[in-house]
Amino acid sequence: MDISKKNVYFLGDSITQGSGASCVEKCFVSLFQQKYPNANIINYGIGGTRIARKRVPSEETRYDDDYNMRADRMEEGADLVVIFGGTNDFGHGDAVMGKFGDTDVYTFYGATYTLYEKLLQKYPNAKFLVLTPLHRLSESEPNALGNVLQDYRKAILETAEYFAFPVLDLFAVSGINPKVGKVQETMMPDGLHPNDTGYQRLFELIDNAIKYIL
Repeated sequence: MDISKKNVYFLGDSITQGSGASCVEKCFVSLFQQKYPNANIINYGIGGTRIARKRVPSEETRYDDDYNMRADRMEEGADLVVIFGGTNDFGHGDAVMGKFGDTDVYTFYGATYTLYEKLLQKYPNAKFLVLTPLHRLSESEPNALGNVLQDYRKAILETAEYFAFPVLDLFAVSGINPKVGKVQETMMPDGLHPNDTGYQRLFELIDNAIKYIL
C-alpha cells in the first residue's frame, strides 16, 4: 500500500505517542510524517492507555481513556488504521481476560473484539494493521490477574485473525527484547519504551509491513 496522500491513523499508547524518544520527531509516527509529507498522518497515541476498560478508576484519569472510547472520536475517512496496544492492559489494567467472542469491553477479549468491529464499521473501506506488544522486562511475571504478556498477545492474534486483519507480530519479529542486555542498552533502556534506535527499528518494520502485507 502506498500511503502517500492517504489518511493514516495510529491508535496506541505511550509507544505510539513516543515515550522514550529523545524528541517527538524521533518517535516512529513522526518518522512516517517525515517520509510521507503528503500523507495525513494522525497520532492517536496516549501514554498509559489500555484497550480494555478499567472498572476501578486510575489515579491518572487519562489512562482510562481506553481505545474504544477514543475510536469514537477519531476523524472520519481513514485509509489505514494501525492499532498497537496490550502492554498496559498487562501492566496496570484490571480487566479479566475473558474468552474469544466476548463483546464486554471490561474483558480484554471483549474490548479487542469490540474495537476491531467498531473500526471496521466506521471505516469499511479502510485497511488495518494490528501490532502485537513488544517484549518488556516484566513480561513473564504474572500480573494481579494471573496473566503474562503472552496471554494478551494471544488474544490480539486470535481476534485479528477472525476479522482478517493483517498482523505485524512485533513480539516475534521486532528484534527488540530488553532481557538481552545489549539489546536493552541499545534499543530499550527502561525495559519498556524504545529509544531513538528502537523507534527507527519500529518504523522500518511497520513501513515494510504496510508495503508488503497490505
